Amino acid sequence: MRLENKVAIVTGSARGMGRVFALRLAREGAKLTVCDVLDCAPVAKEIEAIGGEALALKTDVTSEKDTAAMAQKTVDRFGRIDILVNNAAIIGAIEVKDFAKPVEKMVSADWDRILAVNIKGVFLSSKAVIPYMKKQGGGKIVNMASTVAFTGLPDFIHYSTSKGGVLTMTRGLAMALGEFNINVNAVAPGLVMTEAMQAAFNAEYSEMVVDHQLLKRKIEPEDVAGAVLFLASDEAAMITGHTLVVSGGEYMH
Repeated sequence: MRLENKVAIVTGSARGMGRVFALRLAREGAKLTVCDVLDCAPVAKEIEAIGGEALALKTDVTSEKDTAAMAQKTVDRFGRIDILVNNAAIIGAIEVKDFAKPVEKMVSADWDRILAVNIKGVFLSSKAVIPYMKKQGGGKIVNMASTVAFTGLPDFIHYSTSKGGVLTMTRGLAMALGEFNINVNAVAPGLVMTEAMQAAFNAEYSEMVVDHQLLKRKIEPEDVAGAVLFLASDEAAMITGHTLVVSGGEYMH
């Protein structure tokens, strides 16, 4: 198993891609802390059902207190932190159907909420685990970005801006942490139709994206999980500051 005896934290892992990432890492031998503002107990039970170990935490990544507790409780339970997957992000509330807005109709609350979760959350979660990774002599941080960081996305300027910020933060953290043997990389998926994306984009838009891909099928969470696993593993020991695009050729970077 590629992650045997490793300890991983996956934020935003109650559902969607985060859940898939957590299960994939567990299957490769990692012990998991699954955390979200939603209930992660069902995911923890899924991990335990396949023979893994899991700690479920309710964590708001925009809270410095919560993210510090996330790291401390992980170390208290498992003794170390080898991997952090910064997956927690929002594109808009699933219940809100008109979240996509032209710039001139966007209000500051929209902007503040997206950037708080998608950028500040990555910063605070990384800040929380870095002291433990330094102390133990290394670690892997994998940040979830998006191809919209390269292309932009009309009516979702806040979201595409936040993902561009994740890419810049990834490079900055890689430069700051390399001497401590901490790898920091990003994964930039194309459109993956999770619950949040289904609420934001209709089926016609999804089909249009597939038409623009070189590989003519929808991107599934499992496709992205393979990239996360690779960057979290020892196979990527000499890769840092890199963004791995998983878009079926929709964007070639």
